[in-house]
Amino acid sequence: QVHVVESGGGLVQAGGSLRLSCIVSGVTFSSYSVGWFRQAPGKEREFVTAITQSGGAEYYVDSVRGRFTISRDDAQNTVYLQMISLKPDDTAVYYCAATARPGVSLGNPREYDAWGQGTQVTVSS
Repeated sequence: QVHVVESGGGLVQAGGSLRLSCIVSGVTFSSYSVGWFRQAPGKEREFVTAITQSGGAEYYVDSVRGRFTISRDDAQNTVYLQMISLKPDDTAVYYCAATARPGVSLGNPREYDAWGQGTQVTVSS
């Protein structure tokens, strides 16, 4: 059974950096694509970024492109989300999700098999 756990959230000033981690266990990690979503208060959950099996491709929402970088370490069953130049608008609960389904739209939350509990990121102005 796939199990997803995020960590690394916190409070940071605008312009600062954070690195989130997502550990996916209980499965063959290299067979899974992993995505990050976020949900701000009063807003719908939105896609942030995703990385395919074995890191073949990366996808980003326009609002974070150039500031966020997703990467994976298959030996550690871990996906990282490096965030720089953070803005108050980045404040949200960040969720990691994993899917083994090939060829799906990784921006669609319904395509994921398992989700973490979320980690809070707060960017102060």
